[in-house]
Amino acid sequence: MLIDSKLLLEYGATTEKFTPSEIIFSEDSTPKYYYQLVSGRVKLNHIDESGKEFIQTILTSGQSVCELMLFIDESYPVNAIALTNASALRIKKENFFKLLDDHHQISLDINKFLAERLYQKFLMLQNNSSLDPEVRIMGILRYLKSFNENKTPHTFEVLHTRQQLASLTGLRVETVIRTIKKMEEKKIVKIENRKILL
Repeated sequence: MLIDSKLLLEYGATTEKFTPSEIIFSEDSTPKYYYQLVSGRVKLNHIDESGKEFIQTILTSGQSVCELMLFIDESYPVNAIALTNASALRIKKENFFKLLDDHHQISLDINKFLAERLYQKFLMLQNNSSLDPEVRIMGILRYLKSFNENKTPHTFEVLHTRQQLASLTGLRVETVIRTIKKMEEKKIVKIENRKILL
């Protein structure tokens, strides 16, 4: 969901800069701001009790970071951590809601955006319950591509590493590598310079 940056600045947004591995917010902290990425990449992750990382998603420029948490009285269920140098527009929760009150079309757009994300998450969860690694990987790749307006085959560059895809799908890295190779043979994906194109 991209809100015009000038409008966010009008309502008091500030530009925040983050370095790689810097924590934007931590799991169990209280949501106080709307964040919209201007540049860079951010991962949303959870570390389980055994220390294993589970990456929920990786966000890129133009995407908002856990905006849905502003609408309920719950703490963050994930950490947001910069993967690269990143910058984001940050606006206080109360100013964000004032913006929505003043601009009903943006409010409707956010509702639609959240509904689309929820729909894609349902599909991804269904795919992750499959025993077939190709179904799991395609589920996450389709989810990632759903953020992109261009739906043409082999135009979407997957920015996730094989390790990150393994973390997202609950598969071993070796299984992800082997499955992606098979998917390339079937022309489902293209591999160029080790990058996966869907």
